[in-house]
Amino acid sequence: MPPPPSPSAASPTAALLVIGNEILSGRTRDEHIPYFGKQLNAWGLRLSEVRVVPDEEEQIVAAVNACRTVYAYVFTTGGIGPTHDDITAAAIARAFDRPLVQNSEAVAILEAHYGPERLNAARLRMAAMPPGAELIPNPVSKAPGFQMENVFVLPGPPLVLQAMVEGLRNRLVGGPPIVTRAVSAELAEGTIASGLADIQARHAMLEIGSYPYFREGKLGVNVVLRGTETGALAEAIADVTQLLEGLGGAPAEERLD
Repeated sequence: MPPPPSPSAASPTAALLVIGNEILSGRTRDEHIPYFGKQLNAWGLRLSEVRVVPDEEEQIVAAVNACRTVYAYVFTTGGIGPTHDDITAAAIARAFDRPLVQNSEAVAILEAHYGPERLNAARLRMAAMPPGAELIPNPVSKAPGFQMENVFVLPGPPLVLQAMVEGLRNRLVGGPPIVTRAVSAELAEGTIASGLADIQARHAMLEIGSYPYFREGKLGVNVVLRGTETGALAEAIADVTQLLEGLGGAPAEERLD
């Protein structure tokens, strides 16, 4: 398998694998996608793909192997707890063609947290990792996640995951922060399409998208601009504002990051 791409000075890319049947069934509302999108933007990393994967080992292995050679970083969420359906660690081991073994450092952390009398076989499952895994500290509930090369294996509970991600900053090489701006107006998307395409062509270094809305009986559109160059963003926002005003709109600008 080819090595993962090296992070570049531009905007290194990342993928997020949200693992869990509870997400796919609709029983649990995902909170990870918006969190990672905003957090990685701030660190100069671009979340380029998201997959929601069931608790099935074959599919987890396939998703990890498909993403880890394409993106600079891959983050997985969920499936590393103490129960029988927590199979992510085993899937990661298989994706890297390694066995699943007890990580002695993780065992020591769990022993210190639970004490010998409460560290049962189920809780010891949370210390099972592939050889060579680097632990990701868990300041909330102590059971660590782990890193294999460019793959970061994290738990499902949002507050625990977010506390752990905060500690990863020094392991991730990002580019300039990605800034997001929006300009909205009560105009139909089809009305602005041609002019907006011309603006995108003049500002190819930016991402420019249009998103229609219907609020309080009024149709409108949000034009969202993303990029790392604040000067280029300012110029593009001015162009979008001029376009919307010329079409009879009353543009309103907001910062989304």
